[in-house]
Amino acid sequence: MAKEKGQILEEIRPLLGSENRFALEKILDEQRSSDIAEIVELLDNDQRRFVFDVLEKNVSAEVLEKVDEATRSELFELFGEKELTELISELDPDDAADVLSELGQEESEDVLDHMPEEDADQIKDLMAYSEDSAGGIMDPVLVSVKENATITEAIREIQSAEIDEDFFSVFVVSDNGKFVGDIRIRDLLTRKETTSIKDLTDTDTIYVHVDTDQEHVRNIFSKNDLIVMPVLDAKNRLVGRITADRVIEVAEEEAAEDMYVMAGTGAAELEKISAVHAAKVRMTWLLPCLAGTAVTAVVLLTFKNIFAAGSYPYIYTTIVAFAPMIAAISGNAGLQTSAIVVSGLATGDLAAISLRQVFAREVRVALFVAISCGIVGGILCGLLPNVMNGGNTNEITPALAEHLKIVAAFSTAMFSAIMVSTTLGLFLPFLFKRIGIDPAISSGPLITTANDSISVTIYMTLTLALIH
Repeated sequence: MAKEKGQILEEIRPLLGSENRFALEKILDEQRSSDIAEIVELLDNDQRRFVFDVLEKNVSAEVLEKVDEATRSELFELFGEKELTELISELDPDDAADVLSELGQEESEDVLDHMPEEDADQIKDLMAYSEDSAGGIMDPVLVSVKENATITEAIREIQSAEIDEDFFSVFVVSDNGKFVGDIRIRDLLTRKETTSIKDLTDTDTIYVHVDTDQEHVRNIFSKNDLIVMPVLDAKNRLVGRITADRVIEVAEEEAAEDMYVMAGTGAAELEKISAVHAAKVRMTWLLPCLAGTAVTAVVLLTFKNIFAAGSYPYIYTTIVAFAPMIAAISGNAGLQTSAIVVSGLATGDLAAISLRQVFAREVRVALFVAISCGIVGGILCGLLPNVMNGGNTNEITPALAEHLKIVAAFSTAMFSAIMVSTTLGLFLPFLFKRIGIDPAISSGPLITTANDSISVTIYMTLTLALIH
């Protein structure tokens, strides 16, 4: 597929900016809007302008919606207000709301002011919801019938509805608009025309409210193999629907957001191509991490003074060499636990499991890991100093008894640091989720940096305790 796009790109490049618009239009007419969007992302602004000039308005609108945020941000600057309004008017209300949310408030209001009032009101209603909620991702365009209607009346009502969208089931509402259930299209086509809709309605339909988190919506779709789900307001009135294709987009967005957080950056990095902008986003995470590593340095320097005051500088020289090993292994152990818990919370696999059950399992795993790493690390700590010294003894090499104490301290510290780090990796995602923070941050660089300081402190303290 990538090769085909490359061939298409090679075919259209000579045509961009030329007078042979017909040839370019013919090639683009044969492509899907999603493929054109990927090609547009690879072009400069002058070439993009030429492509949009030959595309039909409805296709241009689809391409605008499908390109990545960085490209769309540049296209906003490329289009005038009138052209942008025309393109957004071509989109479905939910897609239009998503695109407009990326514009500044003043710009989005200008676009909405130039749109038909009914369309603008629909989009404004969607933009009022949180973008991560069911209301923010729903489509307000749907098919519904009254529960007291007959099949004949319902079909007549559906036929008269002005709707271009595909629908997979028909929602049933009461006279005051409250949601009752849904009815299969098959029943509408196979039952007697005089049958009451109320008699065919499935009242056990799964639904969500407008304020339901989109991650929870995704999990409901996954667990129940849904194609479409109704969305209700606080008074249980039907206000929209969410389809499976929209949920796929949500899943991709959630996965990308978690990946950015765990990597110590953010989705805002993609809003613009500017290297300065991307660096600014990353530095908002890296600078606190730099401060965290400074804390670790302070810990090491503090213990250096303590060891020097106790006339143990040679022991300090030895144990500092193994501090990175403690920090790295314990940090990674905690990261593994955190990643498993974050993934489980995101997919809903841990939603029905109590913290106690998860804790019991992860502690057993951590014990095996901590004991194994403690033993292997202790052996390395015992052998490496002698191997690197070539078996020679000098004034900076600890005596055998003291060296054994270092090995014991290292093994104990490795075990303790892994257990502490694993505990943090287990509890922090639950804590962050409860207080409304993305649990993925518990796998990010801020937490792993904090783990480094904690593990090094444990290591140094245990060594001091054992050599006295």
